[in-house]
Amino acid sequence: MRLGEIDPVARAEKALADLSREFSSWMDSECERLDAARRNIATGGFTPTNKEAVFHAAHDIKGEAATFGFPLVALAADSLCRLIEHTPDATRIPVQLVDQHVDAVRAIHREYSRSDAKDLAAVLTKRLREVTDEFLLHENRGRPDVLEQIMGPPIAPE
Repeated sequence: MRLGEIDPVARAEKALADLSREFSSWMDSECERLDAARRNIATGGFTPTNKEAVFHAAHDIKGEAATFGFPLVALAADSLCRLIEHTPDATRIPVQLVDQHVDAVRAIHREYSRSDAKDLAAVLTKRLREVTDEFLLHENRGRPDVLEQIMGPPIAPE
């Protein structure tokens, strides 16, 4: 680096700091996209298009949550992805369980500034994981290879 040049790491950190003001609105948009996909399932069922839309919305949130400054949201989104990915027949997924996941993602995001946000997220995601695991165990009871994969630890960081 030559004298007078801006350090590339410092430049990248500054760009990220400048963008961070927009992260909340980006996460708002992602949550709205997830909610719209959920509403399509509620009205039209688990068609392949609706299934794909809710999965991709949840998957994107799972991947972007930490970057957008909302890492606690990732676990609820990951649980929804697991539910969709590991259910052999998506039409058997209770819409109420999808609703609970989407509501948890939105609640964790909305309440992120609270001092007890980490505790709120932990309680919500722990319960979602338990209910999701129970459903997936039942739906995959005859598929031992899938059961082993399902019962592994979550991929998203805690």
